Amino acid sequence: MYGFDFELDDFQKEALNHIENGKSVVVCAPTGAGKTCIAEFAIQMALKNEERIFYTTPLKALSNQKFGDFSEKYGADKVGLLTGDTSINRDAQIVVMTTEVFRNMLYGTTFGDVKHSLNNVKYVVLDEVHYMNDEQRGTVWEESIIYCPTDIQIIALSATVANSEQLTEWINTVHSKTELVYTDFRPVPLRYFYYDSNTPNTILPLLTPEGRLNKRIKPERRGKDFRKKLQNRSAVKDVINILNEKDMLPAIYFTFSRKKCDEQMEKASELDLITYDERKQIEKITEEYLCENEHLRSNKHLEYLYSGVASHHAGLLPGWKVLVEKLFQKGLIKVVFSTETLAAGINMPARSTVISAVSKRTDSGHRMLTGSEFLQMSGRAGRRGMDKIGYVTVIGTPFQSPDEVARLVLGGANPLESRFTPCYSMVLNLLQRFSLEETKELILKSFGYYSSTDRLTPFYLKKDEMEQTLKEFDNFKCPYKNTDKSAIFDFIKYKNQYVEYRKIAKTLKKQAKQRGQKDAAEVTEYHNKASEFYKQMTSLPCDNCHFYKKHLKNLELSEKYEKKIKELNKQIEKEKDIYWNNFLSHKKVLEKTGYLKDNYPTEKGKTTAGVRAENELFLSEIFLSGILDNLNESQLASVICAITTEDLRADLFTHLPVEKEVRKTLNKIKDIKRKISFIEKEEEIFKDNMYINSFYSPLIEYWINKGEWETLVDQIETGEGDVVRIFKRTVDVLRQITILPNLNPTLQETAKLAIKAILRTPIDID
Repeated sequence: MYGFDFELDDFQKEALNHIENGKSVVVCAPTGAGKTCIAEFAIQMALKNEERIFYTTPLKALSNQKFGDFSEKYGADKVGLLTGDTSINRDAQIVVMTTEVFRNMLYGTTFGDVKHSLNNVKYVVLDEVHYMNDEQRGTVWEESIIYCPTDIQIIALSATVANSEQLTEWINTVHSKTELVYTDFRPVPLRYFYYDSNTPNTILPLLTPEGRLNKRIKPERRGKDFRKKLQNRSAVKDVINILNEKDMLPAIYFTFSRKKCDEQMEKASELDLITYDERKQIEKITEEYLCENEHLRSNKHLEYLYSGVASHHAGLLPGWKVLVEKLFQKGLIKVVFSTETLAAGINMPARSTVISAVSKRTDSGHRMLTGSEFLQMSGRAGRRGMDKIGYVTVIGTPFQSPDEVARLVLGGANPLESRFTPCYSMVLNLLQRFSLEETKELILKSFGYYSSTDRLTPFYLKKDEMEQTLKEFDNFKCPYKNTDKSAIFDFIKYKNQYVEYRKIAKTLKKQAKQRGQKDAAEVTEYHNKASEFYKQMTSLPCDNCHFYKKHLKNLELSEKYEKKIKELNKQIEKEKDIYWNNFLSHKKVLEKTGYLKDNYPTEKGKTTAGVRAENELFLSEIFLSGILDNLNESQLASVICAITTEDLRADLFTHLPVEKEVRKTLNKIKDIKRKISFIEKEEEIFKDNMYINSFYSPLIEYWINKGEWETLVDQIETGEGDVVRIFKRTVDVLRQITILPNLNPTLQETAKLAIKAILRTPIDID
């Protein structure tokens, strides 16, 4: 019925029915449950009806993989690819792209007219839509959903999240009729184990059949004994040996350090994990691949492949990771050691996953993994159609308790939170197409605004609590049945005046005595006034009341609480309109810098509207300033590299010098940065995304001037993959320079020359 050669699960059938009926869908299911076939059904529908479909992914690597899969399945002429630096068959019926590219397309800049770009598009697949939770990039998914034309059906594929209903309701509100298809069923169920160094020759079931923590598991001890035990044994070798003996390989071994990935791979290479025939297959496939990619022959990880182990992280060359993925998919690599990035959807089927710790180091210190992070990693275990059970093993460490691990396993996923963040290009692009009133409507369509009730709940709860306390203070019962606060206020007034006048009278009397006066008139006057206030004070019931001090304290606290409630109300109002206020702050900066006038972009503003970077205003100011116009290609690339590289890597050092002209240009750029920072602070915009980091600049200069790759990477300790990524980011910005309006033609020609000089092996290989 649906064109598949296997029986679909109920949730898949439900999703396909909704798509057939013209509805958008949010499909929320565990990793490996089979969400991709829902997208493939939409592809078949588009091909059959001669319509188009866009398939978006969060990662360029995942886009490349899907492009390859779909080209093989549906024919290369039917499939296109659009990423930041690649454009293949862009008018095809099936176009795979990163989500950023789709968002940029909806803005109608860089990719041409929106109507032309979306011509005959019937469906858009938003794969891994839970990336909305990503701190830096999550806003892209929200923008894509808000601006997507309502006649295009959205097929949002997500791992399990706690608020999938809320997400669906929001898409239903801002886009079109949308149905939620939810399942927590895993075709390949997971079984959890724990490696306890107290029993190093086995792995223990983490949970009892009743779902409680296995009492045999003991917390790891800290201190000298533990360090000594680590020196004597290798948990990595122990665990992999056990998995091998129990026929639980192949495995993905997750760790949160690239260095540890490589170290663990070396240790595991000492184990006997593959057969003679498997080694011969690895040698054959690897040799064929190296013939096509000669630059990888000197890769220091090559020898470990022949032991059936590999490392996979961002510090490695993209071409090398492709080889690792290829061998792992064929079951020839038995263990791949990876950072958590491998959990993001790349096709790496494994029988087991090993999680080296349930806490990780971040910029703000160590923290526990979130429920969603743990689910993403553990969910990679179990191959549909190959395994009856998937296995997850958590390594015990002294920095986590077995109870914490059990809570992660038994707990659910985290809710999606809005990361919607107005930026300069958003302001310019929206005001280029819409009026200020229409723009406000779009901003108020954000998931953040829609879910603001949840976001504001803690504030409202705090306010209710404070108001209740204030009410209790106000309802204090007076023993003398005074119904208002005037009596105690009068008492306080008379008491203060009595104390003050008595003090003055005493001082005057002392001074008169020193002058030899006995009855000075002013002494008598102040003494009489003090007596008068004393009589008024003692005439009030508060003077004899045992509850006076408590009542007075309540009044003081009431005043403080009233002030706090007032401040909280202001905060609530600010939080309610935080997105719109943020938008207006960015708008004011653009007006002050001449990029926006009368709510419409100036010529400078139109240039900035096309910039795709974290710091688009900063980059535009540099591009339009003229300070880049007389640089040659290596100098230009060097400067662009410095202003687009966040990674400070203060611990690294290169012997290659930065060219003098580049240093002078970067000094001028510092003045631009100071100017923008000053204006942003005036408008209460506090960003830290204007980079001037020249660490990699001499490397790109050396590379453009025909330097050798091996010599280049010998200059630094960072991974080859980091260098490739930074060079490609530089190319991305250089490519934008070549097509942005209002830039100096000489600068644009230099940018083209720089791109051509940078894109040679291995930089040009995905």
